Amino acid sequence: MEPQIITAVALGIGLAASSGFRVFVPLLAASIAARMGLFPVQEGFLWLAEWPTLILFAVATLTEILAYYIPLVDNLLDGLTTPLAIGAGTLLLTSVLPIDSELLKWVTGFLAGGGAAATIQGGNAITRALSTTTTAGLGNPVVATTENTAAIGTSILTFIIPLVIALLAIVLVAYLLIRFGKRLFRKRKNGS
Repeated sequence: MEPQIITAVALGIGLAASSGFRVFVPLLAASIAARMGLFPVQEGFLWLAEWPTLILFAVATLTEILAYYIPLVDNLLDGLTTPLAIGAGTLLLTSVLPIDSELLKWVTGFLAGGGAAATIQGGNAITRALSTTTTAGLGNPVVATTENTAAIGTSILTFIIPLVIALLAIVLVAYLLIRFGKRLFRKRKNGS
């Protein structure tokens, strides 16, 4: 499997999981990254990189983040955002999968991307319900802030990880070259 495919799938899964924290944060991140050429969307998903899409996702992101700080609305949103998170996770992974079969691409996107989003969103809904029950909703802004931070952090980290791995590989190669170069130099010096 080519490194570009592995990176694309890693980006898709990371953003899909992030959509379990907030639906629109990773969609906005994907849109910005696609616009910058950092998110390798497949044909048919090029609309992710267009300005109207980016603006729409920016407005939706801001609205979603702020709405989670409104009492009662936050719990209502958990019920509404679960299917949206699954859809976003499916879309994010499907958009980068280099699979020729449309059916296989969407089924894989749904199972892996939608599944990752659903798992995270389910945990968030349980956490918020516990917070509402145990703190009468007073702890919910803390939960919302944690989820917002996680959504933004994982979305950003998803794009940084491939770069970090490449940097680590370069450092490892440099280390090995220096180490073996020193040995070779010592052997030549001692043998001369």
